[in-house]
Amino acid sequence: MAEDLFQQLASYETEALAALDAAQDESALSRWKSTYLGKASFVQQVFSRMGQAAKEDRPRLGQAANKARTTLEAAFESRSAAAAEKALADKLASERIDVTLPGRPVRKGRLHPSTQNVREILAVLAELGFEIFRSPEVETDINNFELLNIPAYHPARDMWDTFYTTDPGVLLRTHTSPGQIHAMKKFAPEPIRVALPGMCFRYEQVSARSEIQFNQIELLAVGRNISFADLKGTLEDFAHRMFGNNVRTRFRPSYFPFTEPSAEMDVECFLCGGKGCSMCKNSGWLEILGCGMVHPTVLRNGGYDPAIYSGYAAGMGPERIMILRHAIDDIRNFWNNDIRFLEQF
Repeated sequence: MAEDLFQQLASYETEALAALDAAQDESALSRWKSTYLGKASFVQQVFSRMGQAAKEDRPRLGQAANKARTTLEAAFESRSAAAAEKALADKLASERIDVTLPGRPVRKGRLHPSTQNVREILAVLAELGFEIFRSPEVETDINNFELLNIPAYHPARDMWDTFYTTDPGVLLRTHTSPGQIHAMKKFAPEPIRVALPGMCFRYEQVSARSEIQFNQIELLAVGRNISFADLKGTLEDFAHRMFGNNVRTRFRPSYFPFTEPSAEMDVECFLCGGKGCSMCKNSGWLEILGCGMVHPTVLRNGGYDPAIYSGYAAGMGPERIMILRHAIDDIRNFWNNDIRFLEQF
């Protein structure tokens, strides 16, 4: 039996070395190691069968099995190192960098479409004499509602679904109109002419026409002898600068708690030229903002005597204006971060 094992070990070693020479990559080497040096390999079986050999043959058989295993392990290590060097050389050859090639250009970022549009609107308003005034996005119930002539019992509060915080009386502003109070309290009794941009938040059903967050730009002018004619002239001039000299506008009576009288301003539909289409709901007109004369109560809350001072206010949605100008079919495109949409602007 011992002689048979000696012969089998010699044949096994020869076969294993030949198979090792044929292994060309790391995957083949891994399979070779499992076959010829693994727990189920013949050389390992020799050790488990030594108890069956004669006592005087066991030392020689153990030496022969150890010698065969050592020889195969050394050959495997040498072959693995050579294969690793070859793989690295092949990788360097295939992935080398030609330093004489021109560098790849770095893609520059760009402003978000909403930011672009807000800046464009503010640039037009600056030409009309409005100064930018920033106000907080986290507001108090007093500034957001009470001081704007919207007390707790007022039915107009149903117009806004508000995000309230865990702090009593603290909320995310539902409109930029609280900025009127901040601006008036800072500058009263001096005349003011400010534009109030910023983000607003409403807990509404998200759809193609409404979002839970959106930009607004508020206009506020307070001084002596300011009339509705000043409001109308300013907004018509704004529309001409924003949409072109040929644009037609109209004012419709409306209601807002913080202005009296109040109106909404429409521009002629850009797509159909006033003939009627799906964008303007076949009316020929597109609403772009609400406006009116500042309510005497709001003036008084801001620190102005309504017997001496008057003023006007207007509020517009930049995203809505952009939707109308570019026939965008879904306001959610502004916040979905779809690069295919954003790169168009």
